[in-house]
Amino acid sequence: MQQWIMHVMEQFGYLGVFLLILLENVFPPIPSEIILTFGGFMVDQSPKLSFIGMLTASTLGAVSGAIILYYLGHILGLRRIEKIIDKYGFILRLEIDDIHKANKWFNKYGYTAVFLCRFVPLIRSLISIPAGLSQMALVPFIIYTTIGTIIWNAVLIYLGMALGQNWEKVLYYFDMYSNVFYMIIVILLIAGIIYLYKRKR
Repeated sequence: MQQWIMHVMEQFGYLGVFLLILLENVFPPIPSEIILTFGGFMVDQSPKLSFIGMLTASTLGAVSGAIILYYLGHILGLRRIEKIIDKYGFILRLEIDDIHKANKWFNKYGYTAVFLCRFVPLIRSLISIPAGLSQMALVPFIIYTTIGTIIWNAVLIYLGMALGQNWEKVLYYFDMYSNVFYMIIVILLIAGIIYLYKRKR
């Protein structure tokens, strides 16, 4: 996948970055670390490319992808989720009231969650779905998403520029960064399941 990503970026420049980042947001397993750090390396090597141009293309791609997932959650809607929980919730010991509580929490802390989750691998894309599901106002969602995205993209592009030919070294450390968050997510999921199980009993 890495070779394909690099080939697309070399062939299409800013447009390739925009499309790859958009796809990465809709399909999270595509690693943004490769796209952005290699983009920084390209800026360092090519006088035709600039940091601002790379940041703009990647940010537009990320925000566009986030909006697509936002509307996916918006279309899915709370009522459809309630129907699914009403029919299959017993499998995970979930009730409709649990969904309402989660939605209430998101309505209270949603903007902060949208911003902070832009720095969390995998979750950074998926957070857009509950934002749409909870009917979060679109304009604030775009603003918080854009701010978080600019910071994330700028750091990775700069690292790619600073390291030059050694840009791939960044991937090793971001793998460690990602693995830590994945472990935390798994632990939280297990803790949540145990909590729900004990509460139902």
